[in-house]
Amino acid sequence: MLRIRTYNNISIKGLDRFGREQYEVASDINRPDAILLRSYRLHDDPIPDSVQAIARAGAGVNNIPVDACTDKGIVVFNTPGANANAVKELVLAGLLLSSRGILPGIAYAESLTATDHTELNRQLEAEKKRFAGREIAGQTLGVVGLGAIGSLVANMALGLGMKVIGYDPALSVDAAWRLSSQVQKAENLQSLLARSDFISLHVPALPETQHLIGTETLSSVREGAVILNFAREEIVDTDAMLTALQAGRIKSYVSDFPSALLRGRPEVIAMPHLGASTAESEQNCAVMAAEQLKDFLENGNIRNAVNFPATSMERISGNRLTLSNHNVPKVLGHVLSILANRNINVIDMVNRSRNNVAYNILDVDNEIDAPLLAEIAEVEHVIRVRAV
Repeated sequence: MLRIRTYNNISIKGLDRFGREQYEVASDINRPDAILLRSYRLHDDPIPDSVQAIARAGAGVNNIPVDACTDKGIVVFNTPGANANAVKELVLAGLLLSSRGILPGIAYAESLTATDHTELNRQLEAEKKRFAGREIAGQTLGVVGLGAIGSLVANMALGLGMKVIGYDPALSVDAAWRLSSQVQKAENLQSLLARSDFISLHVPALPETQHLIGTETLSSVREGAVILNFAREEIVDTDAMLTALQAGRIKSYVSDFPSALLRGRPEVIAMPHLGASTAESEQNCAVMAAEQLKDFLENGNIRNAVNFPATSMERISGNRLTLSNHNVPKVLGHVLSILANRNINVIDMVNRSRNNVAYNILDVDNEIDAPLLAEIAEVEHVIRVRAV
């Protein structure tokens, strides 16, 4: 019986992926094999040694101590793309809200106290010109980051009649296939910023992306542009953004991450982190997280891990052994020698590495017993070994 501990409310559609004949799923399990969560902060909680994997039903993993998990051989999964459509639709709302006087117009209409319908219409018609805006068709949208969300945003904007420029120095092959050929490629970030009327940010929060939009980059932005941040708060330097807004260089800043420094400014549209807050998105994330956990626990396969390499192997015959180790020479050779000394033949295997860690799947023709696992675990630089 495999045991899954849950934090937060996980969609039942995700929990239903764990068959009750093989899994125990609850929020009060003491020694779980895996953890499934959304936004619960794990940094302050001790993670039991029994935990082999943690799955985040969402994209960001800043609520999980990833480095500490890597040191223990705990695979940390996220669900990139599962909430992409929800974020894409909110970006569309941000584009429209920042280009038309929708919010101040609604506020004005709600402020009127006239009880006579004719008088109400007269006041509305007399003042509506104050809330006139511009259409987004024909405008240029710059998309920074062309992953699962960014590529959807770019394709959506093309469908709305916008011109689209994209920039992503780490564009993957899969992302390139998703992207329309009509998206123009910017050679660098400064080029995109200078050519765009609207700029939508879709990069992960990494040390190299912190304050990606700051004093220097804001100086390259076309005057009167709109910046939309539905990625992560730390990507934009709030102090630099305030200076640009005060100078009138930036027409509007639309963010899913409200800031006390920018609160109340008329050029700022702040939303309470609504990006993935749809029933469909929560279901998609939960299902994707559950399926990844199942495949790892039952087969040792890794898909969408943030700290271990993507590794999978079809399961045909034999018994399966998985092994994580520091990415240094001779570890795998030592393990293979142990198997050979026990007359255990390797039927199939795969080895992948990512930065300082490596992960291996081996199918063997003999039973994998506890003494064998213990002997492999004693090999220098082996982090974790298990029979699947």
